[in-house]
Amino acid sequence: MQAILAITLPFFALVLGGWLAARSRLLPEAAVPGLNAYVLYFALPCLLFRFGAGLPVWQLFNPFVMAVWLPVAVLVVGLTVLGTRSARIGLRDASFGALVAAFPNSGFMGVPLLAALMGPAATGPVIATVLIDMVFTSSLCIALSQLQGAGEHGARRAALRALRGTLANPLGWAILLGGAASATGLALPAPLAPVARMVAMLADSATPVALFTIGAVLWRAGQHAHTRTPLAQYLPVALVKLLLHPLLVWGACALAQHLGAPLSAEQATALTLAAALPSASNVALLAERFGADTGRIARIILASTALAFASFTLLAWWFGVQARG
Repeated sequence: MQAILAITLPFFALVLGGWLAARSRLLPEAAVPGLNAYVLYFALPCLLFRFGAGLPVWQLFNPFVMAVWLPVAVLVVGLTVLGTRSARIGLRDASFGALVAAFPNSGFMGVPLLAALMGPAATGPVIATVLIDMVFTSSLCIALSQLQGAGEHGARRAALRALRGTLANPLGWAILLGGAASATGLALPAPLAPVARMVAMLADSATPVALFTIGAVLWRAGQHAHTRTPLAQYLPVALVKLLLHPLLVWGACALAQHLGAPLSAEQATALTLAAALPSASNVALLAERFGADTGRIARIILASTALAFASFTLLAWWFGVQARG
């Protein structure tokens, strides 16, 4: 437990540091979008490319990982929408609540955290889940959110808009380029060594800046809330994210292994721990863009992030993870 805490504590402390820096105005609110853009468009793509290029391509695009993760994501979305939709929470808000229940913070937090806990090999399944959630889970929830009022045509248009946004997201392209580099074994020629060094420097900066940015983004999203959200409208969704989602992924992995799928125990552990991560912080920005209740979404993400320090650490200990950081 002490070795696990030695890794998880600094990760979550950096998130708290970002939140406190933004709250105290030491980090101006106007600087938060720029910080987020640096992580999203520069540092994190380089980190994902480096991990992807260093792994066998089969680990990045493992169909058995996708066959486990995607059905569980759809199930979590469906259960959350059905369980939270009410007279006060319409389909749009229920859909974005479902997105934060099914979409862990795998990119900003999960890849570096699981690499530190379990070694670089554990990042393969987690990177595969990033692609699934960016392409399928997000598009599904955005389409559902537009069924109310806009109808089927509006939902289809929103899903296409979400897919276009996915194509513009550099994280997916970084993963694909990393996979291509792994498959071909190509490396930059010697004259371009400074480019490789620059990519390495950006990748090295990704983890601390991304974690700090999560906290700042969460504070900013809370500031843009226009209404107070009762505890009963956000805490249960945070618990779905931290408890039900990993439980379902663990069960799906066990079923896949029972049916003979070539899914190792380490891959199953990595997937379960990925599902136990807090909700993706950038969903708050999506909710704002599509007119959902940003305050409720921000509180779900904040609650899941605060509680995940204990729940994630305990789950890693329960799985007997031998920290390698």
